Amino acid sequence: MIPEHKIQEVLDRVDLVGLVSRHVELKKSGREWKGRCPFHQEKTPSFYVVPEKRFYFCHGCRASGDAVSFVQRYLGKTFLDAVRDLARELGIDLEAQQDPGMRERQQIKEATDQAAEHFRALLWHDDEGRAARAYINSRGVSDELAQSFGLGWAPSAWSLLAERFQKTGMLDAGMKAGLVLKRNTGDGCFDFFRSRLMVPIRAPEGRPIAFGGRLVNAEEGPKYLNSRESRLYNKSETLFGMDQARDEVRKRKAAVLVEGYFDCIGLHQVGVRHAVALCSTNLTAGHLQVLKRGEARELVLLLDGDSAGLSAVERLAGPLLAAGATARVALLPQGDDPDTFARREGAEGVEQLLESAQPLTTHLFASLLPQGKGATFEEKMAALERLKPVATQVPVGVVRSSLFSALAEHFGWRAADVEAALRSKVPLPKPAASQAVPTPARPPAEKPPAPMEALYVAAVLREPRLLGRDVFRVCDELSHMGLRMALMHATTGQGTQDALYEASDAVKRAIETSWRQLPSEGQELEHAFSTICQEIMVRRINERLAYITRATEQTLGAFDLTEETRQLQAERVELLALKKRVLEELRPAPTGTKAPMQPV
Repeated sequence: MIPEHKIQEVLDRVDLVGLVSRHVELKKSGREWKGRCPFHQEKTPSFYVVPEKRFYFCHGCRASGDAVSFVQRYLGKTFLDAVRDLARELGIDLEAQQDPGMRERQQIKEATDQAAEHFRALLWHDDEGRAARAYINSRGVSDELAQSFGLGWAPSAWSLLAERFQKTGMLDAGMKAGLVLKRNTGDGCFDFFRSRLMVPIRAPEGRPIAFGGRLVNAEEGPKYLNSRESRLYNKSETLFGMDQARDEVRKRKAAVLVEGYFDCIGLHQVGVRHAVALCSTNLTAGHLQVLKRGEARELVLLLDGDSAGLSAVERLAGPLLAAGATARVALLPQGDDPDTFARREGAEGVEQLLESAQPLTTHLFASLLPQGKGATFEEKMAALERLKPVATQVPVGVVRSSLFSALAEHFGWRAADVEAALRSKVPLPKPAASQAVPTPARPPAEKPPAPMEALYVAAVLREPRLLGRDVFRVCDELSHMGLRMALMHATTGQGTQDALYEASDAVKRAIETSWRQLPSEGQELEHAFSTICQEIMVRRINERLAYITRATEQTLGAFDLTEETRQLQAERVELLALKKRVLEELRPAPTGTKAPMQPV
């Protein structure tokens, strides 16, 4: 939770020579400082500190890094503890600099994690959870799938979760998360969810961020109750089930969209594992971005075959057309929902229905005006009236022009006449530059990680044991703080989910791109990892060799050598020897083995 720019401030302000000198006797050597390495036994000094570039390296044991990694390695500190210790010495108040919104987000996250575990334990280990377990079975959901989706149980007791939060000192966080509410009279709090089967709503990385609750064996309250939005949960950017569907969506390059939690779970139960569900009634640009990041090139709307399903198509069509998304519509038989249809027909029946899905505009036009050109004038005007909310969401441009042309073909009118009929809802053109309202300057874009460093971290996140094969300690060479934080989360017992959950958007995008370039597992992944390590180390060595060349290129002859030049030339010999060892020990993958795609 320490902002990246504060970590960078620590690195910029720390006196690296002074820090290392507490533990190593250093002597000035040109622009650098030299001593015996503290990380291995040696007689001839081969450990250098380069204050100009704020890093150290050892030619003997290959240890290298910045001030934070030195404290980590020498004092056995964690990454966060090392940063905090250095910041304390420098007088940098990390807590004061922390965004209050980030602190609140962290508190909500911890409360949501605790609630998810609380509900899950009550479902499987509490007598009162029997009713919920029976309901799950009645929906045809296996215990294994219910556990995979993290289902839980909120009992009828008024304050069981509130009491738990009180004991753990997290009552305020529970209130911020909307999980407990203050009593209208008197002191104390009561639970927001009671007598409900709990369905965790998760981020694509798998971390719970909110809940949906289905009333079971009780009559008080609505059938479904959902968490309110918070700093952790934005329903317009969240798709239920994306954490479970992610791999299948990427494999098929497509997603199936339904409107209910149990519709999604029911499809997964029969093997249709690329199904996701809306957490609200509207489809937004945020939802489409989630699907795009998941590599879904096509979206199939699987909706009820009644009037509600037809209305849903009209409601969802606007955002899909506005985004230029490829979408098709599959309508269920009258009276069916995705869950009941899947249980009756199985995966084969669902797949056949999906294959027969019509393109979105074909379905939309046919349902609004079945007679097409043969419809009466009144029928055409009524259809256009229903299309106005869709048309208003489509911006001026190629998509809008194509939509009007297709409508004109279906109606038997000219495109100009269709546009005129819809004109009352046409969005106003953007104001000219001279009339535009000034907007505040955007903060500078976050620096993306180097592609090869992202490949390194992605490989370790996929297979943590690879870190043990990092014989040259490439992990200490990572220059992007976001990647180092992700690696720290993944290698300190918190796992890949936490690593990605805490990462910035730039880091997430880089790691997701890298995952697609890496082999999935086994020897191919190990070979790829060795190649990545070799590439990073060779680049670092070449950068230093280039610096030495520039620094010594003015030397005219042996009699003109200064002490600094001699040291640099000696270092060059050591670097070339190190480079040779790197190339020999981290040999390229054998012929026929899939190597990682080279980043651009």
